[in-house]
Amino acid sequence: MSLSLCLLCILLVPLATAGLALMQQGLGRSRSAAHAMLASMCALAIAAIVFVLLGASWAGYSGGLNHTVHVGGVAWDWLGAGPLLARGLRSSLQTNIYPAVVLCLQIFTVGMAALIPISTGNDRWRLAGVCASTALLAGFIYPLFSHWVWGAGWLAQLTLRFGLPNFVDSGGAGVVQVVGGLAALSVSWVLGPRQGKYTAGMATAIPGHNIVLVLFGCLLALLGWIGLDGAASILFYGANAAQVVMVILNAVLSASAGCLAALLTTQLRYKKPDASLTANGWIAGLVAGSAGCGLLSPVEAILIGLVAGGLVTFLVEALELKLFVDDPSGSIAIHAGAGLWGLLAYGLFGPATGPRAALLLSQLIGIATLLGVMLPLIHLGNLLLNRLVPYRVDSDGDWQGMDIRELGAGAYPEFVMHAEEFVPR
Repeated sequence: MSLSLCLLCILLVPLATAGLALMQQGLGRSRSAAHAMLASMCALAIAAIVFVLLGASWAGYSGGLNHTVHVGGVAWDWLGAGPLLARGLRSSLQTNIYPAVVLCLQIFTVGMAALIPISTGNDRWRLAGVCASTALLAGFIYPLFSHWVWGAGWLAQLTLRFGLPNFVDSGGAGVVQVVGGLAALSVSWVLGPRQGKYTAGMATAIPGHNIVLVLFGCLLALLGWIGLDGAASILFYGANAAQVVMVILNAVLSASAGCLAALLTTQLRYKKPDASLTANGWIAGLVAGSAGCGLLSPVEAILIGLVAGGLVTFLVEALELKLFVDDPSGSIAIHAGAGLWGLLAYGLFGPATGPRAALLLSQLIGIATLLGVMLPLIHLGNLLLNRLVPYRVDSDGDWQGMDIRELGAGAYPEFVMHAEEFVPR
């Protein structure tokens, strides 16, 4: 029963990646729409292949081989030690199907993490740079944190090593969403803003070209998130069918609360609701709710979603107007910001068998690891890759659009004209 339910959940996960891909191209310029979708497909393809051949060995799984280092008399399980190139996987299916099912889920979750930075790099990130960054993420960055949390690494052994509750991330708020969001932040630093975004110290609004696709992407993402949360809860936390029912309920509630919170916040602040920020609130609710999934009550899921939806509207504005980070679709705020809130919220509201402070401390240790270890590692990798494969398109390509510059044809050749292309620069 659990295996069949888990496989069914895994089959839903690609809908989340489809939803995110539609959102990120809809929130970018129309002259880069085809490039954004092609970059998404290439990222998914590269992530799957690199992870199966290389990353899965480092990510490992509970009960698998691992590398351990002894520091201060404590054994730290820091990296998987499985065979490279998926050797022996087919023959092992006869005796232990668990590693193969974990691999099936993670080829989609690593692809989702790789999609997140693409939306931040919209309109200026070269396809070659996207491919190189995805290979790094799938081959080493994602597997490292995935092993620490989902592969029985040191964050999943805090009880054994230090007497603290284990760090909990039932649906990948940290493993998938925050890792992807931090990669998006790194990419924004490496690329810099789009031409015309900031003039004389002021931010210029560059609206997305197709909000209908963005909103449709939200609905697809809901189904995919239910699959992701359900499959991860079963595989890594032993959830049963009753808990998967709670996963479905809480995913809908957290997304709904995030959507309504963003809608109300923009209505109060701007006198009219903002469709793109409301869509961001929907996804932010899903992201934040992923940390606890079926372990939380419906009321707690609603509260977490409400905070995430309101928080993301302020984070998007702060990043754009205060920190001058050009993020066309708000991915940094949605995935990194809401993901970190979700991890913290589990410490505040999740079921605790001991002192609440101990559970909160465990979650803070995971958050500190993401910000203090993973972010520098991700950024260093992107800086080095940028020297080998320049990330940013040249200034003419930035102006013409990525479709023409990199693909030789636009996404909407018969329907869309850009008036600014005929205005002298």
